[in-house]
Amino acid sequence: MKRRALLSACAAAAGWALLPGCRTIGGDGSGGERAPQLDAAAFHASRRLVPTRFGRIASVERGSGPAALFVHGFPLNGFQWRGALQRLSPHRRCIAPDLLGLGYSEASAQQDLSPQAQSDMLAALLDELAVSEVDLIANDSGGTVAQLLLVRHPGRVRSLILTNCDVHENSPPPQMRNSIQKARDGVYDQKLERHLQDRAYARSAQGIGGSAYADPASFSDEAIEYYLAPLLASPLRRQQLNRHLAAFEPNPLLAIEPALRRCRVPTRMLWGDADPLFPMRWAQWLDRTLPGSRGIRRVEGGRLFWPEERPDLLADEARALWGLGQPSEARTRAIEPFPRIPAS
Repeated sequence: MKRRALLSACAAAAGWALLPGCRTIGGDGSGGERAPQLDAAAFHASRRLVPTRFGRIASVERGSGPAALFVHGFPLNGFQWRGALQRLSPHRRCIAPDLLGLGYSEASAQQDLSPQAQSDMLAALLDELAVSEVDLIANDSGGTVAQLLLVRHPGRVRSLILTNCDVHENSPPPQMRNSIQKARDGVYDQKLERHLQDRAYARSAQGIGGSAYADPASFSDEAIEYYLAPLLASPLRRQQLNRHLAAFEPNPLLAIEPALRRCRVPTRMLWGDADPLFPMRWAQWLDRTLPGSRGIRRVEGGRLFWPEERPDLLADEARALWGLGQPSEARTRAIEPFPRIPAS
């Protein structure tokens, strides 16, 4: 391991015990000692900026050992994975970066913000952290970046969990066309500004809280501030927000279908069944396309950002995919894979 990465990891580990805004729960989420319950203040205090050729990448780490990389969706940042980090850090060195143009990562006005560049940035970040391969977990538009990382940087992904996300022809989903057009026009930032100014709107059916969470209260004032405030902090950040969203067209996933069909990385799909953007049929497409598929778990009532609301479920599935312990009887009943659908 590089000296600077080792020193940073040691400092981060020591700092967790001193962070404000934390309370301890069991490392497996069941009660006990060690893993802190993260709030925004604690997450902020543990964040560091890692220099790469793409810019300074904001990242939060927890734990040690083999690495797990968490890729967030739009317009969120690594804070989305706070519950997963506290539950999985006893088993993995958990790394939650902020993508370029989102969160607290810092990039130049000229930096490419396309999904392809995002995947290359993650590979560069792993190089800086002296990480050769990862267990990869992704959600929403982060699933596009994860699939590109999988095929553009073979050998870097040890296992993959995809939650509701862009897949094949459904990238971006058609419901996003108006938002992408606003981003091209340079005005999508105004919609997020309204979320900051009007919390009732933010949690309404027209806002992120009511459309992407099963419980709109999950989009708390704390989360709204942590996710959206940095995106509106300057004219440059507003421009990058719009550019980030606009860059998801044209669809980058169609071209990698042949590579996905050859990919034998163990992969599990965890899919909320109440998400209009990414219906269950796209999880089924992945299941029959990926040779390394370990099947699908249906998350009843789950909407787009269910991994933030149900970190215990995510952690249970991750530990099982990683071969850590035997699943409980209740879990075994819950995850019976859907039958594979023959390719047409």
